[in-house]
Amino acid sequence: MFESLTDKLELTFKKLRGQGKIRESHIEEALREVRLALLEADVHFKVVKSFLESVKAKALGEEVLASLSPEQQFIKIVHDELTRLLGGERSELELKGAPPQTLMLVGLQGSGKTTTVAKLARWLKNEKKRKPYLVPADIYRPAAIEQLKTLGQSLDIPVYDSQPDTPAVAICKAALEEATRQFCDVVLIDTAGRLHIDDELMEELKAVVAAVHPQHALLVADAMTGQDAVNQAEGFGKWLDLTGIILTKTDGDARGGAALSMREIAGKPILFCGTGEKPDALEPFYPDRLAARILGMGDVLSLVEKAQQAFEAKEAERLEKQMRKGQFSLEDFQAQLRQIKKMGSIGDLLDMVPGARKLAPKVDLGQAEKEIKRVDAIINSMTLEERRNPAVLNGSRRKRIAQGSGTTVTDVNRLIKQFLEMKKMMQRMNRMGGRAFFSRLPTPFQQ
Repeated sequence: MFESLTDKLELTFKKLRGQGKIRESHIEEALREVRLALLEADVHFKVVKSFLESVKAKALGEEVLASLSPEQQFIKIVHDELTRLLGGERSELELKGAPPQTLMLVGLQGSGKTTTVAKLARWLKNEKKRKPYLVPADIYRPAAIEQLKTLGQSLDIPVYDSQPDTPAVAICKAALEEATRQFCDVVLIDTAGRLHIDDELMEELKAVVAAVHPQHALLVADAMTGQDAVNQAEGFGKWLDLTGIILTKTDGDARGGAALSMREIAGKPILFCGTGEKPDALEPFYPDRLAARILGMGDVLSLVEKAQQAFEAKEAERLEKQMRKGQFSLEDFQAQLRQIKKMGSIGDLLDMVPGARKLAPKVDLGQAEKEIKRVDAIINSMTLEERRNPAVLNGSRRKRIAQGSGTTVTDVNRLIKQFLEMKKMMQRMNRMGGRAFFSRLPTPFQQ
């Protein structure tokens, strides 16, 4: 989401390198560049002004630490101020009190509200061990009711059987009673949206609040809309006591201004970010981690958490034993690839690795994603015997696999060659008693 802003900030910081001491002229020049970068990223002009004033005051008021270069000191100040701008410490979704706790999600049409309700329910179920209950209360868009029922079924989460001809307030009251009967401890209400904020919409939302007294009213805003998302937060905030914000579509090509402006202008914390369409594409929002990613410093903590979620401990242990015994098969290789895919796109993962963005221009990320899919298709076209023993793959078998996977014999040959080379490397490392061979394994998208 912040690729352009990150690139511009890195260029700005590079100009400070080699300076023995940060002088006011250097700060002024750097801040001019930062100002342009933030405005181009669609950050609210008031936020830009206060941010730059704070950075300038701290940059000129602090001595450069002896252990840091002027460039590093300035980056630290910018990082700290970005973190403050984004909310400082992470704001938790508080769920205290007698169950069921009620969460009402509001927002305009097209913001991703219905899918976010399902994602949040899944997160509460898996991460917080809660028993959520979904309530479709968008009676003006029957497709939203059916969509949430379908999502709930796929996630094995109960959904109230809402009917479009029933008033939203009646649906919410009856659903709350049903959730209590089913011993669910969190109720998530998907409310109606509009193309824009109007009195009719807000009066209905206020009526729902008066009827069920939700613990949280969460605004779902599309990060791709930039300043419109900030305006929505202000608009909804005038009518409702919002307790937090969920930004959706942060994996898109947005310039990032919504995320950087939301807390400062709306005065409400960002609690979660939607990072894709899959049910697990919802992440808690960490201001310090996002600030680090904006500055090209990576986000190792999030990367580790993604890996822990994607890789099952028992499966990882099994794969390691197979590797150490030299019994690693194409079947195991495919299982490893699929676990990596669970962590997200290669571009997202590179953003989390410190310094990896500088390598990005040398890596065709689109081609890398396609190559992983191609490898998966090739292995899928093999028989169980062929996956476990590639030695049986003669010319006719390879031709059949290429036809079945929609690839070429050359693609199949390259995969087999890379796999055999990787297996030899594992055997060599095993004989040496090393356990650090993982970092040296050839990736499936290397040509």
